[in-house]
Amino acid sequence: MVKQKTAVVIERLGKFYKVSKAGLHFKIPLIDSIAGNVNLRVRELPVEVETKTKDDVFVRVVVSVQFFVVDTNEGIENSFYKLNNPEHQIQSYVFDSIRSEVPMMELDAVFAEKDKIAVAVKAELSETMKQFGFDFTKALVTDIDPDAKVKQSMNEINAAKRMKEAAKEEAAAAKIRVVAAAEADMESKRLAGEGIALQRIAIANGLKESVAEVKLAMEDHVTSQDVMNMLFMTQHYETVAKLSENNTSTIFMPYSPDNVGDLQMQIQSSLLAVDAMKKKNK
Repeated sequence: MVKQKTAVVIERLGKFYKVSKAGLHFKIPLIDSIAGNVNLRVRELPVEVETKTKDDVFVRVVVSVQFFVVDTNEGIENSFYKLNNPEHQIQSYVFDSIRSEVPMMELDAVFAEKDKIAVAVKAELSETMKQFGFDFTKALVTDIDPDAKVKQSMNEINAAKRMKEAAKEEAAAAKIRVVAAAEADMESKRLAGEGIALQRIAIANGLKESVAEVKLAMEDHVTSQDVMNMLFMTQHYETVAKLSENNTSTIFMPYSPDNVGDLQMQIQSSLLAVDAMKKKNK
């Protein structure tokens, strides 16, 4: 009686006779004998290989090979008779394949292209072991483990790269803040300048209207010079009054109306000189 997914090798008088698969079979006592059983299930063989990469880093690579016996009489016969220790010999082929593939790759490429390694291992095993009655479903690279110092250095390199990127981003943000502050300051000064210009225009227009109204009120008995003198004195005392109201820490230096008069005379002389130059140029 042969169980499912199992094959029994029958020998007759010490020589291979036939393969009996799942089900009920008969053999001649003393003449036919059971040489052994063959497992037809898919089996897994983990293989650990230590090798060196192209950039001289030693790594431990673990490959899980999934293989099975070809379910034909010839395949079962070959798997039973041709190999003395199939798993050990499969392991040797995996060693050879890994140590041929990984040394041509740098460490980063080993991690990035582990599927390429698995495909290369499966292709080589399938081609080599088919003559012995074995075939392979897949080869899986389950672990790639470099030396602890190498892993630490890789982590430090990665951390340094991230810190470099963070520094770049921080510098870019600082630049944006500085540029924005400069633009805001420029806009503020531009608006302040426009405000001062408009203020001066308004003051000039106000003075012009004040002179006209005073002359009209005095029925032209005063000159423009008299009106300007009066406005200068009025503006002076208004300024002093505002300073005393808004700023209690203001210190007033000794002064007299004569000083204001001198200032007024200087301004008037400058205006007259400018007017004279304009007339001369004309």
